[in-house]
Amino acid sequence: MGTKITFRRPDGKQAAGYLAKAGRAKAPGVVVIQEWWGLQDQIKGICDRFALAGYEALAPDLYAGTVVPYHDTEAAGREMNSLNFLEATDQVVRGAVQLLQRTGVKVGLTGFCLGGAVTILGACRVSELTAAVCFYGLPPETVAKPADIKVPLQAHFANRDDWCTPEAVDKFEAGLKAAAKKAEIFRYDADHGFVNEQRDAHDRAAAEWAWERTLAFWSAHLGTH
Repeated sequence: MGTKITFRRPDGKQAAGYLAKAGRAKAPGVVVIQEWWGLQDQIKGICDRFALAGYEALAPDLYAGTVVPYHDTEAAGREMNSLNFLEATDQVVRGAVQLLQRTGVKVGLTGFCLGGAVTILGACRVSELTAAVCFYGLPPETVAKPADIKVPLQAHFANRDDWCTPEAVDKFEAGLKAAAKKAEIFRYDADHGFVNEQRDAHDRAAAEWAWERTLAFWSAHLGTH
């Protein structure tokens, strides 16, 4: 449904991504950030679903063409650990937001796992954003504190998550409340990665619930779909 595109970063360099268009003029935009596997077909599918729901969706390629097979967690870890998260947020993600915003529409940011952490960074650092939805990912507080978040936030976490742990989520939520930030935090009795239908961790009921909540949030903050 979508196509591979290139777009300009704020520093003038080129970045690539997958763009799924909504099929109508001036549709609100959503930037979708990959898991630690790279820009694989499942993330492209998320973009397609957002396009069908009425949003122009762009997934920037943070790994510059590298896609890691699901079984190779070691390689995924290497790719993630070699990523400069702040540069990716300030240049690639912000460039994607600016591209979607070119017609004057509102733009949201969402992401999964690694992309969830980038979503929180973007909510703190990308001034053009209107709202953000995070899925089971948090950056270190040293680079993004809950008090630094500048846009309305919705976040989805798994109770059986050994990476983005319930304890980390509780601390994050407490920080948001202490800073009086506008945020909705949802927890699911599921495993990390429960939205990804291509993996064993997929939980259909939780994924559908999270999707409906996400669309309602976008409708409220980006415009009707």
